[in-house]
Amino acid sequence: MDDKGRAGEDLTGGWYDAGDHMKFGLPMAASTTNIAWGMLMYRQAYEHLHIWNETLAQLKWPLDYFIKCHVAPEEFYFQVGDGPSDHAYWGRPEEMTMDRPPYKLDINTTGSDVAGETAAAMAAGSVIYQEDDAEYSATLLEHARELFTFAMTYRGIYPFLGYYESTGFGDELALAACWLYIATREPQYLTEAESLYIEYNLKKKAWAYAWNDKSPAVQLLLSNLTEKIDHTYTSDFKTYLNTWLPGGGIPYTPLGLVYRSSWGPLRYAANGAMLGLIAADFGIRESVYRDFAYSQINYILGDAVRSYVVGFGNNPPERPHHRSSSCPDYPEPCDWAQHKDPDPNPQIAYGALVGGPDINDNFVDDRTDFRSNEVACDFNAGFQSALAGIVYHEIPSETP
Repeated sequence: MDDKGRAGEDLTGGWYDAGDHMKFGLPMAASTTNIAWGMLMYRQAYEHLHIWNETLAQLKWPLDYFIKCHVAPEEFYFQVGDGPSDHAYWGRPEEMTMDRPPYKLDINTTGSDVAGETAAAMAAGSVIYQEDDAEYSATLLEHARELFTFAMTYRGIYPFLGYYESTGFGDELALAACWLYIATREPQYLTEAESLYIEYNLKKKAWAYAWNDKSPAVQLLLSNLTEKIDHTYTSDFKTYLNTWLPGGGIPYTPLGLVYRSSWGPLRYAANGAMLGLIAADFGIRESVYRDFAYSQINYILGDAVRSYVVGFGNNPPERPHHRSSSCPDYPEPCDWAQHKDPDPNPQIAYGALVGGPDINDNFVDDRTDFRSNEVACDFNAGFQSALAGIVYHEIPSETP
């Protein structure tokens, strides 16, 4: 609650990352964009479940933080906290005492990736709030425009401080241009997106859709925005997602999980499911992509062997690598002893998606194994939007 910028600016708010107490701008913004996209696509699902207003409030939390971080047109705080110091601590966020330095972009410190992704998140947020809060929507759009201009003018990768190393920024710039076009319908943003697509070779097949590579999302958005279903954008997207189908090149576990990486495989499957559902609703390989999405989400929810969502379903994880939920009720102490404690977490982090199993569907519910048991904002964001897409298609149609 004492997070401040270099000049004393209020930097409270936002989301902690991956069960720790760092605030990393790039994955936070990517997560916000994914949640906002799902809200725009599947608002009826949220309304059907009577959680639209709650979800608006949840989305506003990171957006408010981004507004605070954008302290001037060409200045943006992209990180709060020192990684090594933060990761040396295990305990409650309320009791941490380590130094939490702020890190900022300006005209001498580039960060087109994090500034671009944040512009995308704020532009998407502005679309959502056009109906529910026009003044807030306008504020978000103003920040999105300024951040995009800043990111375009001073191009470069943001500083690598030990975590979430970026490998490019053209995808985030193009994603921001797409969302600014959706928010404004001003043709220059669509023109910019198509130009960036060529300039940064965004037709290439991404390793995965995740916090570091948004090119599949750009392909899918441009396919829809240009209304050229047989255009190269559609073809490029299909080349990407077809790889994720059975037999497409990425291995599968025996029980049916597409297995991109041993670190957080469920996150990649959930992100793929989200894109698959949206693509199907854009008219691209509808039954094939929808079936793929359902298969991956059903695996995560426990159809195969067990649930991988904390507090939900059959035999869910009970020991996620998540500091605060590992702590007993205050005032009992919480420290590294709780990290090693074999008992379940005293607090249940309902809804958190863990990293997932090995390639043979084996999973050990062990807090100390963060590769399999870590939970993170970017794990849950695509997963949430995929769930919304499935709920949307399961809503009973009204009978006459």
